[in-house]
Amino acid sequence: MKIQPKDRRELLKAAMGKIPCDLAVTNVRYVNLFTGEVYPATVFVHQGFVVHVEVKEPDKELSLAKQVIDGENHFLIPGLIDAHVHIESSMLTPRNFARAVLPRGTTTVVTDPHEITNVFGEEAVRYMHDAGYDLPMTQYIDIPSCVPSVPGLEKAGAVIDAQAVDRLAKLPHVIGLAEVMDFIGVVEGEDRMMDIIEVAEKNGLYIQGHLPGATGRMVSAYLIGGPTTCHETRETWEAVEKLRAGIHVDARESSITKNMAAILAGVRDHKFHDHLSLCTDDREADDILYVGHMDEVLRQAVKNGLDGITALKSATLNTAKEIGIENLGAVAPGYVADMLLVDNLADFTVLSVFHHGTLVAKDGKLVADIQDKPFEIETRNSMNVPTLTLEDFRLKAPTSGDTVKVNVLTYYSDLLSVTKAVTEEVPVKDGLVDISGDPELCYAMIINRYGAGGVTFGLVRGFGLKKGANGSTVSHDCHNLSIVFKDAETGFAVYQALANCGGGMACGENGKITGLLKLNVGGLMSDQRPELVAEQSDAMKKALNALGLPQKNPLLRIATMALPVIPEAKFSDLGLVDVLGKKLIPIFPQ
Repeated sequence: MKIQPKDRRELLKAAMGKIPCDLAVTNVRYVNLFTGEVYPATVFVHQGFVVHVEVKEPDKELSLAKQVIDGENHFLIPGLIDAHVHIESSMLTPRNFARAVLPRGTTTVVTDPHEITNVFGEEAVRYMHDAGYDLPMTQYIDIPSCVPSVPGLEKAGAVIDAQAVDRLAKLPHVIGLAEVMDFIGVVEGEDRMMDIIEVAEKNGLYIQGHLPGATGRMVSAYLIGGPTTCHETRETWEAVEKLRAGIHVDARESSITKNMAAILAGVRDHKFHDHLSLCTDDREADDILYVGHMDEVLRQAVKNGLDGITALKSATLNTAKEIGIENLGAVAPGYVADMLLVDNLADFTVLSVFHHGTLVAKDGKLVADIQDKPFEIETRNSMNVPTLTLEDFRLKAPTSGDTVKVNVLTYYSDLLSVTKAVTEEVPVKDGLVDISGDPELCYAMIINRYGAGGVTFGLVRGFGLKKGANGSTVSHDCHNLSIVFKDAETGFAVYQALANCGGGMACGENGKITGLLKLNVGGLMSDQRPELVAEQSDAMKKALNALGLPQKNPLLRIATMALPVIPEAKFSDLGLVDVLGKKLIPIFPQ
């Protein structure tokens, strides 16, 4: 598709110099993403579109512009495009998210609102669309494809089916079907996924993928099934195999999962990189403000071996082609005038940001006006958890004896979200499963927060918690209340704190709360400004580190414990899930 101008005839007149254009940015080092060249130029913009790039005697042409900006010999590049992001993971509302990322040079994002859709359903997609619609950046929407992520294995607050996809596809900024996480359902041709994909394709949507750890025939079948992209590429061999098959690989640098080094190790020396794009997926407010957004992803791409122009193309033009927009992602005649002035093509320090030809940020500060708007959904309480007591946080053994067999959810490492179920003999004391003698074992609970009443209680090894408790309603993708704890008193205190505050993240020790990050919008986002959310987020990280979590960013350690599309085993509010087998397995095996 093409982004259509208000008046093409006016653009033609401006391109031919018959009428003055709105803006000329002169004295720049223009980066041409079609040829890979960099050369002096003046860029002319009218009604939000580039109408001409002049490389000969630009001074003589400046009278044909109502406004002239001196680029001061900086590099002029396209605005950055995030190929895949969950705005909810920033813990910011769409409008506050724009306040945070625009000064960093991100002018377009492709957002998958499946986090809040799991909470509030179809209404949430419309909220995210409307809240992000009239902004000095573009927030495209991909319709969540897997709500819940795997039916029958978990209960969310809503269900998105093919009929809902058909309705939502009519929204003007809807552009795709979001990450199709049920890859087993796709490759097996199951009716639910086939119906959703077919409706999306009939509405002209591109199909975003999610294919972790797959190889061989599964890659081929998944691509035939409809999805064309994948941001869940973690290993070098995965990147090579997916690119060879024609999948668009979205190299991810999130707040917790950093895949750039592994991906580029296998593909940086390839002759072509047209199917390589960049994304953040999940990046928190403090990371955005203090480290960067897509500008930081670009820096990491260069540090890991891509030349600056190839990296830039992967964050702009490649992504536009991936999502099916013909005139976005380059500074060229007929293209949307999303542009940046940057210092160089390695650090990508953003000096000026233009969205549709209007200056919206300069020297790291937002200059565009983003008005606050009221949305009822932002005031709604999403916490409908069952009433639990302290005794409910003591794990009772199903049989008498000094030990009991337990299928323990076991992490592979401190950094990976991949887990497996391992059968262990665990001590029993006074009828209760006793982990006091094992510093690596913790209790884990998943509590349904949508009134369905489900509670799963098991054990987890290698989570990293040394004392106290860690709880969160940011728990992909159903976002039920997840709690990991060493003692019942603190686990119960965290449950109470989050049930009472409307959701968020909490931790504690010795029965007392030591950290609380309130996320009052769906239990996922705060309605506060980015600077305050960043400050609160940083404080929460320090509180979790004090309890033993070793990660530099420990907030999302708990977030994927109940995500039954990440191999090999996960908890849900219905039990312990065999991910590849798509079935529940007992926590206490016979």
